[in-house]
Amino acid sequence: MPLSTDEQQYLEEVSKHIEVLLHASEAPLTANDLKKHLSVSTKELEQALNVLQARLDLGVLSLHKTASGYRLQISDTYSPLIQRTFPQRQEHLGQALLETLSVIAYKQPVTRSDIEHVRGVTLSSNILRQLFDKGWIMEKGHKDTLGRPALLHTTAQFLDAFGLTNLSELPPMPDIEGIRAMS
Repeated sequence: MPLSTDEQQYLEEVSKHIEVLLHASEAPLTANDLKKHLSVSTKELEQALNVLQARLDLGVLSLHKTASGYRLQISDTYSPLIQRTFPQRQEHLGQALLETLSVIAYKQPVTRSDIEHVRGVTLSSNILRQLFDKGWIMEKGHKDTLGRPALLHTTAQFLDAFGLTNLSELPPMPDIEGIRAMS
C-alpha cells in the first residue's frame, strides 16, 4: 500500500534527522542508537534510511552500513579525485602487514606461530603492534598448547576500516596451491 503524503513527509523529516546525526557523529551509529535518539520504530527507521539513501544517490555521499553501524561517506566514484587532490591522506599498508592481517582475517583464531607458518617468515613485532594500534586485531583467549599462545582475532574496527559488516563479506580466498602449481 502506498504511503500517504503525511507519512512520506514524516519519513523525509526522519531521514534528514538521520543525516544530521550521521554528519555530526565521529563514529558509525547503530540502528538502536538511531531509533533511541529519534524515537522511531524499526520499520520507520528502515523506511527513513531508504529515503535517505535515495536522496543521497543524487549527490556525492552514500549511506554505508558497517559492523559498527551506519555512516556517511563519499561515493567510491570520487576516490580518484580525492587521491589526486589529497595524496597525503593515503595510508600505505605494507605487504607484510596486509599478509598478516589477511591470515588473521581468514584463519582466525590464529597464533603468532600460525601466521609465521602460513607466511613462511618470522613475524615482526612491529607488524602486530601496528595492527593492535589501529584497533584492527585483538587477543581473545589462549590456545590450549605448550606456552598457551594468544589467539588473535579481527575487530569491528577492522570491519569498519574495510567497509564490511561481517567476515563473510571478505572476497573468496584464492587457491594458492593452484597458483603455485601453474608457475
